[in-house]
Amino acid sequence: METGQEGELSGYYRDLVGRKLLDEETIAAKVSELGRRISADYRGRELLLLSILKGAVFFLADLAREITVPLNIDFIAISSYRRDRRRGQETRRVRFLKDLDQDIEGRDLLIVEDIIDTGLTLNYIVQNLWLRNPASLEVATLLDRPYRRLVDLPVKYQGFQVPDEFIVGYGFDYRQQLRNLPYIAVLELGP
Repeated sequence: METGQEGELSGYYRDLVGRKLLDEETIAAKVSELGRRISADYRGRELLLLSILKGAVFFLADLAREITVPLNIDFIAISSYRRDRRRGQETRRVRFLKDLDQDIEGRDLLIVEDIIDTGLTLNYIVQNLWLRNPASLEVATLLDRPYRRLVDLPVKYQGFQVPDEFIVGYGFDYRQQLRNLPYIAVLELGP
């Protein structure tokens, strides 16, 4: 791709960025607050932060810097829901593409999520991880849409509740672009 075309592509994606939902300062203040709460709750213990690739990486990095207790970091990657319409039925599947590198038995585990909507994927992950006998397992999410929840999923650390709009920035992408925006904005796809 030529440099000029690359610039145009960038411009195209940048033109899709609508109003800011959360600016850099607001995000940083909330991440700092969550870091203080987590540090207090896990005082005297070692924590394993688990991030689901890729969207939560920005939140994980900032949150880890705010936590003052000893910690380790690990990652999993999962496939999106796949819809199988054979025989007129729709099924939803979650598959681990990358599993944990560390054993979690007897450890304090904190899942760090970027956003929770229906909770179906996270519920699957939580159930799978409980089978591995961690000492504790909690969830921290930057963004939450509890009004969309389809499963009862306790979330101990919540950042912000957000409207049901497509968002970009701070790890959230559109076609793998715009993750690197330092704020969170609404994606404007037009009519």
